[in-house]
Amino acid sequence: MEWFIKFTRSTIGRKFLVALTGLFLISFLVVHCTINAMIFYNDGGVTFTHWAHFMGTNPVIRTLEIVLIIGFLIHIIDALILWRQNRKARPVGYDTVKPAEKVTWSSRSMTLLGTLILLFLVVHTSSFWIPNRTHQILQGEELPLYDMMLGKFQSPVFVVIYIFGCISLFYHLLHGFKSAFQSLGLNHVKYNGAIIFVGTAFSIIVPIIFAMMPISIYFHLIG
Repeated sequence: MEWFIKFTRSTIGRKFLVALTGLFLISFLVVHCTINAMIFYNDGGVTFTHWAHFMGTNPVIRTLEIVLIIGFLIHIIDALILWRQNRKARPVGYDTVKPAEKVTWSSRSMTLLGTLILLFLVVHTSSFWIPNRTHQILQGEELPLYDMMLGKFQSPVFVVIYIFGCISLFYHLLHGFKSAFQSLGLNHVKYNGAIIFVGTAFSIIVPIIFAMMPISIYFHLIG
């Protein structure tokens, strides 16, 4: 147990945990994106409500929500610690040092992008997840999420916030997906190309699906 504590407190250990929790959060994105995509059936929210109810009442899913929150906390805390350590090791600001040609903007801005995504999640959870879970606990029933979405996304400000959050998610995933495999030692010359291709495709498709939801509702293509 002592070796595990020492490992998780080391730089390598923290990178490992950030990568591992990152891939776990990516798996959550797949599920969340799939459920959200049900809204495009445009059947008055019947299909979406069915699957949202399943996610909100299934005991396995509810248990995994706790694991998800823990994963978020580990990912955020260790990422910030690593960022702080890098800042101390390199006191000269990035704006005064010319970055290497192969270093992309997304890789140099992971902390900024992660912070923007965190702020977006605060808006998202306070608008949907927290009210719904609170209502379930107090009233024993779920809120009409479909109707809530139709109402929330009539606000252009709310739509812009979501689009901005999706753009931040795109850039964060663009670097984070392949970086996670590298930190876990799973990269190899034979399949690095496949990892980059899948990661790039995932980074594009998932944010687009998330962004199209508020856009479609705002322009009355859904509802």
